[in-house]
Amino acid sequence: MLLPRIIACLDCRAGRVVKGVRFQGLRDAGDPVECAQRYAEQGADELVLLDVAATPDGQRTAARTVRAVRAALPIPLTVGGGVRTVDDAERLLAAGADKVAVNTAAVDRPELLAELQSRLGTQCTVLALDAARDGMRGDGSPSFAVVTRSGAERRSLDACSWARRAVALGAGEILLTSWDRDGTRSGYDLELIGALRRAVAVPIIASGGAAHAEHLAAALAAGADAVLVASLLHDGDTTLPALKAELAAAGIEVRR
Repeated sequence: MLLPRIIACLDCRAGRVVKGVRFQGLRDAGDPVECAQRYAEQGADELVLLDVAATPDGQRTAARTVRAVRAALPIPLTVGGGVRTVDDAERLLAAGADKVAVNTAAVDRPELLAELQSRLGTQCTVLALDAARDGMRGDGSPSFAVVTRSGAERRSLDACSWARRAVALGAGEILLTSWDRDGTRSGYDLELIGALRRAVAVPIIASGGAAHAEHLAAALAAGADAVLVASLLHDGDTTLPALKAELAAAGIEVRR
């Protein structure tokens, strides 16, 4: 059985790491190369780099940032933001990405996932799924709607239904971000994770809301295969070795 992964995330805009709450109020959080190197040295299992301005601004993720981060990074790197075509994805892979994440462009044209899978393989094709709570179902469980364009647009598309279709088209992994919890440090949305876990069999990376190791442990227990952390690292509240030590003490085997 694969061990759960602890993944550091760099949300970037104009060549700087930024962080906000629910994708808004972005503040500077450092240089991406320095952050990537620090988290790799601390023992991050992987790193995710997302250009949060590329899609809203109609731009592509800056390959120069990816190249600079890759040069300082000995661990797997997933890159997303502004990927609209297979050519965009191949440009990022050539710059040093190991996997490419797509969100808005795949919702707009789902066939993109099949094209990425055909050209790059399932292992390189990641669905970045941003979801927000959207009322209740008849059985009393919450429903979740897909959110695109860096949180600016809520779609009339059920998140779990979309995830199932995306996997059928070729997505090999899902980066699942709770819009409601992003940057709030109130814990991952466990009901969202559980709903998606029941919907698909591919690996799920939980994102949005982590404040301490107990939140990471809860997300893994809810069905996540990996957990994404950002604010609590950027702000120096804790370190990756400390998080892994706490998880290990709680009986969760992690890479150390």
